[in-house]
Amino acid sequence: MSHQRIAPNVSETSNQLAAALAALRTELELPAGYPAEALRDAEAAVSSHTLPAQDLTDVPFITIDPPASTDLDQALFIDRDGDGYRVLYAISDVPSFVPPGGALDAETRHRGQTYYAPDGRIPLHPEIISEHAGSLLAGQDCGAFVWDFELDAEAEFRSVSVRRATVRSRAKLDYKGVQSAIDSGTADPVLQLLKEVGLKRVELERRRGGASLNMPEQEIVQLPDGGGYRIVAAPSLPVEDWNAQMSLMTGMAAARLMLEGKVGILRTMPAPDERSLLHFKRQAAALGKPWTEGTSYGEYLRTLDGKDPRQLAILHSAGLLFRGAGYTPFDGEVPGSVMQSAIGAPYAHTTAPLRRLVDRFVLVICEALSNGTAIPAWARDALPSLPEIMASSDQLAARMERLALDTVEAALLVNHIGQEFDAVVISGSKPAKNNGNGNGNNINGNGNGNGTSHGPYGVVQIAEPAVTARCDGEMESGTKVRVKLLDAHIPTRRVTFELLS
Repeated sequence: MSHQRIAPNVSETSNQLAAALAALRTELELPAGYPAEALRDAEAAVSSHTLPAQDLTDVPFITIDPPASTDLDQALFIDRDGDGYRVLYAISDVPSFVPPGGALDAETRHRGQTYYAPDGRIPLHPEIISEHAGSLLAGQDCGAFVWDFELDAEAEFRSVSVRRATVRSRAKLDYKGVQSAIDSGTADPVLQLLKEVGLKRVELERRRGGASLNMPEQEIVQLPDGGGYRIVAAPSLPVEDWNAQMSLMTGMAAARLMLEGKVGILRTMPAPDERSLLHFKRQAAALGKPWTEGTSYGEYLRTLDGKDPRQLAILHSAGLLFRGAGYTPFDGEVPGSVMQSAIGAPYAHTTAPLRRLVDRFVLVICEALSNGTAIPAWARDALPSLPEIMASSDQLAARMERLALDTVEAALLVNHIGQEFDAVVISGSKPAKNNGNGNGNNINGNGNGNGTSHGPYGVVQIAEPAVTARCDGEMESGTKVRVKLLDAHIPTRRVTFELLS
């Protein structure tokens, strides 16, 4: 007797997905509600909060974030300064809301960072801080660490300082709206200067050998009616890169301050080893986009177009070179290894204290060093413990994001079993032709298609729905193929494809 599987209806799929995402929180032991004592700490800190004496509310700061964001860490202002620029970059004064040694402090150290699950984020700080009093919301007076940059005509540092001040953002902008205004020529002067300074900072990144991996990212987006999810895979907008350069600049300035003061914590990453680089170069050449001699790694990556199937495969392979990132604390002696190789300079996480624990300590240390005052003992004493806290939370966040993506992908495909799709091989079981090394680039992608394989397989990307999954069969990276969906099971996050051609 033959058995035909009946696809679940939309309502059943939605219920299964909701149950699977809820089960994922339990499986990973993600933090749930905030402990009552920590909430009391937060409420007391907000009610007794005092703004810094220095008043910069006359500076017309703006924020640029995704439309739905309410935990706003950064606000920006740029002006011309002679032949150069002055950049004021305000970062939320989160330390002023977290009493050292209290229940709130302990809970934030337990969490390490904000976790962004499809069915709702799990914040590092209670919402009374992260989305209200501590968020740089438009029209609200807020405490901030204000980084003051004087840049030359090429947007390189002339001087940098940081101090606490009261600020007031004028507008909450989003990336798409800002990009549209810049492209149409209707953007206000600050946004025009963001592009100008951002492009110059990109050029400085190229010169120092830094690398930005502008790979299309898959993002889980909840539908407006709350009845489901979709996965959006799209390249980032240019303004996101220019805005990111402001954050990178601040992180580099923080690293410089701490290295000069011989105390702090850096975000470090070793350079790729020669064997990995050689393999990547061979693969890039085999895929028709050779990395030519004399071109820096970052400069080469910026030439890649994620819309081209073969170049998309190169971008995915390049991501494997960005490995080994960690946190390096020091006090009294500069560590031997200080570089963040992808950035091409020493660097520190500094600009997201609402969402990442380590930034809170970096900000306090940098402000003290910049103004010649004593570093608070609680910040200095915490340095040795931060790498383990951050590594653990980073691993948990990465696992949650991967498994959540697998779960949503299974839900998107559950009603398409038996259908065929056009796909691009982003990692093949068969080496690209004439690469000379005899090694394919086998990765598990996002983890779909889990289970033991007894034959060749690769990772394929489908355009609609936007899914990246494992596929059985021998295939070559960067090629277009036809695949068939054999199975999709939400509770186990299993998706199974087979190669047709």
